[in-house]
Amino acid sequence: MADTTTISSVTVLGAGVLGAQIAFQAAYAGFDVVSYDINDDALAAARDRFDRTEGYYRREVDGADDPTLAAARDRLTQSADLAAAVSAADLVIEAVPETLDLKREVWGSVGDAAPEGAVFTTNTSTLRPSDFAGASGREERFLALHFANHIWVNRTAEVMPTPATDSGVFDTVVQFARDMGMEPVVLKKEQPGYVLNSLLVPFLEAGQRLWADDVADPHEIDRDWRMSTGSPMGPFQGMDVIGLRTVHQIAEEHADETGDDLLREAARRLQEEYLDKGLTGQESGQGFYRYIDDGSVATGPGTGTSDEH
Repeated sequence: MADTTTISSVTVLGAGVLGAQIAFQAAYAGFDVVSYDINDDALAAARDRFDRTEGYYRREVDGADDPTLAAARDRLTQSADLAAAVSAADLVIEAVPETLDLKREVWGSVGDAAPEGAVFTTNTSTLRPSDFAGASGREERFLALHFANHIWVNRTAEVMPTPATDSGVFDTVVQFARDMGMEPVVLKKEQPGYVLNSLLVPFLEAGQRLWADDVADPHEIDRDWRMSTGSPMGPFQGMDVIGLRTVHQIAEEHADETGDDLLREAARRLQEEYLDKGLTGQESGQGFYRYIDDGSVATGPGTGTSDEH
């Protein structure tokens, strides 16, 4: 059937590194946005992310000036009440942590509270959306909408249906991605990790295994990759950009699924050497690298080591 949903009100569930970027970009593109997270502390952390994101837009987005950014912030509100956050949503974008049970719990609550005509999307990194779409009670209106980090520069939006997704709903989300200022990448069928993470996650995990096996230090691994391929960054700087909490969670889950001892050791080291010390990557100002306020690396390539805490 054809879908006639008009998207004007968007709710983003989860205001972590990428969730905050999605909410800000949607507001910047002219949509009314509610950014949801679980409590006041999480909302305060999100406000800090929105402030930092404004700085990135001023430096890196043509036309991002005081009036346009102020208008975006005016369209962006916050809530720690899930039912209230989705009560008027035309589109819900979920960006909560990569835990299947949590996603099912969240979508069960959303399905009870969201308007009948709302479209449901997930930004899951590696899970199969059809494994939790049923919790929403509206599988035909459920699909994946996945963004790349630094959304204002890397403007891809992967749109991926489940076997149950209505074709009209799919078309509505593709158009929303364009209206949001993204370049839609249309997937024909469900693939855990989409295109981007199907390629990226094995690359990052290969770097983690080299580190866990003490083959080379992270900065040397990155330096080799940059020099050999011409890429702007190696796997460990890429992990910093993504956020080490997310990297750790995926590594730990994949180690449990596969019995990969090197990946399990990498997850342990990420937790003990970085996360337990508050070093979460670029967002916190330090991960495998140190960063200055504009997000650039504070130390020259190859001048530090992973134990420079």
